[in-house]
Amino acid sequence: MNAKELAALLNGREYLQEITDDEAKQAHAAGLVVMHGGSDDLVYFAGAISDELGANDGGEFMLTSKGLVRSECDEGENCPYFEKLKAGAAVVEALWCKEPDYSWTYKTAIPHETFEIVEDGFPYCRGIVFALADVKGIAE
Repeated sequence: MNAKELAALLNGREYLQEITDDEAKQAHAAGLVVMHGGSDDLVYFAGAISDELGANDGGEFMLTSKGLVRSECDEGENCPYFEKLKAGAAVVEALWCKEPDYSWTYKTAIPHETFEIVEDGFPYCRGIVFALADVKGIAE
């Protein structure tokens, strides 16, 4: 499975039924990451990254080919180690209500495919699928 095939499979899914556990396992095995929004303040990652992060009014998420970049220091984002990690990371920007008809959309330089999540037949989120391996070279 590649990003294009997975995006096509997910396209048109209903909100809260975006990806099955089996599909997430297949995505993980293929090194693919699925990102989509939930509610008005969450971003979900499935596949090679499995996580749920807050994104009230949108936000930026930093990645390397190893996954999400997070601060592990007591100083939080002011940690010198974290600053070094951020400098080599690729960014995915989660956009809340920035495009007509969509609550969630994403912007990134990482090569990716898009898919649409609907809620009651109306557009809700334009999610993305990308290969974690494609982050390498952009950010590292």
